Amino acid sequence: MVGLGRMGSGMTERLTRAGHEVRTYDPNVPSTAGSLAELAAQLEPPRHVWLMIPAGEITENAVRELLRVLEPGDAIVDGGNSNFRDSQRRAAEGAERGIHFVDVGVSGGIWGLKEGFALMAGGDREPIGRLRPIFEALAPEGGYAHVGPSGAGHFVKMVHNGVEYGLMQAYAEGFDLMQASEFDLDLAAIAELWRHGSVVRSWLLDLLARALHEDPGLEGIKGYVEDSGEGRWTVEQAVENAVPLHVITAALYARFASRQEESFSAKVNAALRNQFGGHAVRHD
Repeated sequence: MVGLGRMGSGMTERLTRAGHEVRTYDPNVPSTAGSLAELAAQLEPPRHVWLMIPAGEITENAVRELLRVLEPGDAIVDGGNSNFRDSQRRAAEGAERGIHFVDVGVSGGIWGLKEGFALMAGGDREPIGRLRPIFEALAPEGGYAHVGPSGAGHFVKMVHNGVEYGLMQAYAEGFDLMQASEFDLDLAAIAELWRHGSVVRSWLLDLLARALHEDPGLEGIKGYVEDSGEGRWTVEQAVENAVPLHVITAALYARFASRQEESFSAKVNAALRNQFGGHAVRHD
């Protein structure tokens, strides 16, 4: 396991509890190896090296180094949120050296250690078949699948995260309306109520109920919502394939809006109303 952050450490612990012997490398925390080359030396062929590190340059550098230190028949597993096009390219580069590349979309977050991780695997059948005991240890029952060839695992995870954006935004808007209504509503109690028998119950609602129980007014949280890239890639693919994604696109833009201290577009609207209708404007 390369990368022992919130996800990688939880996955390592879950594998260890299931009886697997895991070698690790993370330059920021105690590990069994001090480098990727040392890690490779600690493993018996065919080796399987699972990356749980940030997408982009960090993953790119790790894959390139592993292609140098691993041998034909070994496998690199990328469990991070890489772009599926990058995964397709890395699989092709690995194939030139006889090294397998498996892209696995991983969902479960910090709760994965307890609840299990949902795994969406893309790649060739042979290395994925070898990894089945690992998948079974990491995932809850029914929680993993070989979804397609190289790139498919990260593509499915990308769409998964786009759907996640839409679901989160729907809950956010509904609770916003209830919070602003004429009624003095107990939002924590309503979230808890909806968890039982409601058609909108979900794990996200479970987490919202938990958050509202801990902080009913969410006073300790600033309404600033980041995005980690998958929502953007989902919308880009929608444009490329001419597939309308109304909800997911709106949810992505809502995250952009949350990060604006002052909206320039709102200033333009106010200025235009003043220009054509003499409507009053507010000044700083």
